[in-house]
Amino acid sequence: MPPSHPPLSTVLPPLICGTATFNNQYNPDTSKIPCNAIIQRALELGVTAFDTSPYYGPSESLLGTALTQPAVLSSFPRESYKILTKVGRIGASEFDYSPEWVRYSVQRSCERLHTKYLDVVYCHDVEFVTPSEVLQAVIELRRIRDTTGTIKYIGISGYPVPLLCELSELILSSTGEPLDVVMSYANYTLQNTTLQTQGLQKLKRAGVDCVPNASPLGMGLLRSVGVPVGGKGDFHPAPPELRQKVAEAAKYTASNGDKLETVAIRWALETWARSGSQNGVGVSVMGVSNLSELEETMSVYNSILDGLPVSGREVSTEKKVWSEERRKHIAELAEGVWAILGDLKDYTWASPDEGYINMRVAKGVVDVVAPLPTLPAPKGTETGLETDRIVKTSRL
Repeated sequence: MPPSHPPLSTVLPPLICGTATFNNQYNPDTSKIPCNAIIQRALELGVTAFDTSPYYGPSESLLGTALTQPAVLSSFPRESYKILTKVGRIGASEFDYSPEWVRYSVQRSCERLHTKYLDVVYCHDVEFVTPSEVLQAVIELRRIRDTTGTIKYIGISGYPVPLLCELSELILSSTGEPLDVVMSYANYTLQNTTLQTQGLQKLKRAGVDCVPNASPLGMGLLRSVGVPVGGKGDFHPAPPELRQKVAEAAKYTASNGDKLETVAIRWALETWARSGSQNGVGVSVMGVSNLSELEETMSVYNSILDGLPVSGREVSTEKKVWSEERRKHIAELAEGVWAILGDLKDYTWASPDEGYINMRVAKGVVDVVAPLPTLPAPKGTETGLETDRIVKTSRL
């Protein structure tokens, strides 16, 4: 029997700070990202959950360092915030969902994050492996949860909404226990709403308790300056025609006094909060790369909460009126953006690409020194290419 934790939807905060940006895929130089300051300020502003992954280059280590700053330790004990991480994805074309690797990855994440337990562990980007591999990994994560208490909640993450639904149904029918959480990214945005239209009801029927919406900017697509180009160049999968339409939409919103990203963030956060979850407040995951982005995001989100029917906040009538007027204005701009997008509204790209092959031939843990293909670490750390000794034994 699983531990008697309360439903995740009752303990996970409505806004999670994503740290996928703590690498050189989104930013040219990770040493210039003020990670410590971002995490400390996020906690001060009331953000109490952080999402990361071993695949996000140095993200886990940077987050772990930020959470163990003296100023953070003195004011924010471990039980005051949630840590969400992932297993299974090692590199761009390298995945390992074997029980041995799952155990090793969980143990390594705890060490990097300086924690004895992980609040949520996802199987990362499940579309790149077989359903049987996903099922095997979920079963192993549950074994770790039940025998060691190192993990509290378990879920899956990925891009294709139909597959996330199918896997959720498979796991429920095969094990008799539903997933605690399923996270999709870039699928509930101003450009693409398939998480709600094609996924939410099916996930609920599969017993999934919580459905976080990650990347409301569509991996940086919905920005007035275009997609992010970091140290690895232009990685974004959006086709040229979609990028062109988004550029036109950015000009349209600018002519109406708003940046496209402001409209996109507010529309996604507010509409998901209003209708995106079972308990009335949708969970969103929002990544930032600097303090100004964090402050802007929190300002927008707090003003959204001012206008929600139920938010647990004492709000003046003036703020409620302003929030409602702002909501209506954003809704009008959204209609204009959709008219520009035309048939590309709700367009989704392929994941994985046609012809994809998992390059990790040997699965599991081997008794050799194996280089893990992570992204370059920021200046001042020990190495730019992380090398771990992967041993046959595990404490988990």
